Amino acid sequence: MGTQENEQTGGTGRRMLLGAAVLGASGAVLGLSGTAKAAEARTGGGGVRSLPRPTIIGHRGASGYRPEHTLGSYQLALDMGADIVEAGDLVPTKDGHLVCRHEPEIGGTTDVASHPEFADRKKTKSLDGVATTGWFTEDFTLAELKTLRAVERIPANRPHNTLYNGRWEIPTFEEVLKWQDEQTRKRGKQVWIYPELKHPTYFRKQGLALEERVAKVLHKHGRDRRNSPVIIQSFEPTSIQRLNKLVDNPLVVLLSGPATRPWDFVETGDPRTVADLVKPAGLREIASYAQGIGPTLDLVIPKDANGNLTTPTTLVSDAHKVGLILHPWTMRNENPFLPADYRKGTDADAYGDVFGAYRTYFATGIDGVFTDNPDTGVLAREDFVNG
Repeated sequence: MGTQENEQTGGTGRRMLLGAAVLGASGAVLGLSGTAKAAEARTGGGGVRSLPRPTIIGHRGASGYRPEHTLGSYQLALDMGADIVEAGDLVPTKDGHLVCRHEPEIGGTTDVASHPEFADRKKTKSLDGVATTGWFTEDFTLAELKTLRAVERIPANRPHNTLYNGRWEIPTFEEVLKWQDEQTRKRGKQVWIYPELKHPTYFRKQGLALEERVAKVLHKHGRDRRNSPVIIQSFEPTSIQRLNKLVDNPLVVLLSGPATRPWDFVETGDPRTVADLVKPAGLREIASYAQGIGPTLDLVIPKDANGNLTTPTTLVSDAHKVGLILHPWTMRNENPFLPADYRKGTDADAYGDVFGAYRTYFATGIDGVFTDNPDTGVLAREDFVNG
């Protein structure tokens, strides 16, 4: 980590100050002149702290109702009241464009298997140490990917979403930014997005580095500033450190299970696990180059052997002490994705007591949450805020 020092003028210290400024910006917009207010509106207002709390983040759009990472899913998330749309798990094409897919392997999220012209593209690759068979975005040009259509990723849980299979193509990151502008104008308020860089080490080794590509696109569209309405996230801390040198956007480190290691740590021989990163010392280090963390919900409230919620950890208070916001993931309405003590019945696609689960998680003091069902999240916040 120490080798990731900022080479831009004043970079590291500037970023630390920016983190504090973003976190405290909700009060900074008071008393602005009309011109300044207009400028704030164009750049996302007062930063992430100006958003409603708990913040409702549409996970891959409104993926509980539409095939994920499509403009249809993103649009519905806004219509349902999401404060931010996770518009873009970003992966590259063979010719260097950034497109929005949950993973580089697209066999489960597109109709590529039904295209005989691409049958010979099916391969088995090692993706972050896991043998993965399918079709990969980096083996297709953008023009080729545009001939495919999105399909529902988990039809067993969401058979109703298959109604929309084939309706939408794969969006590019630039198309998402243009869509963000259009929606901001139409709705009369700033639309926020929350893209994620997927498998940065994997792609860097293939000569398709994500960080520089993302920074270039953000700069082109004037969306690389402190209060720009674009929060960037990654499971690889060193990827966020690279972005820290390239853009001034709010940055978030994603955190999986406590026993796991970020893949960049595996590649570089860093022995630390997520359990180390969520200790006070690890959080302080993250706060030196990022403004937030995106932990799995189990890091906020662990489950017992039967899948029931137990006692909350100190993660929320520990993160807040060093100025980090927390946006855990992921709330879903269906039984299989809820803690066991909030399930109802046994059907895989039946809804459980999701409002009760939201209430329990919100009570920990989290700043927001990713959800596949933004409308449910908005209602759950209303219930929580109003007591």
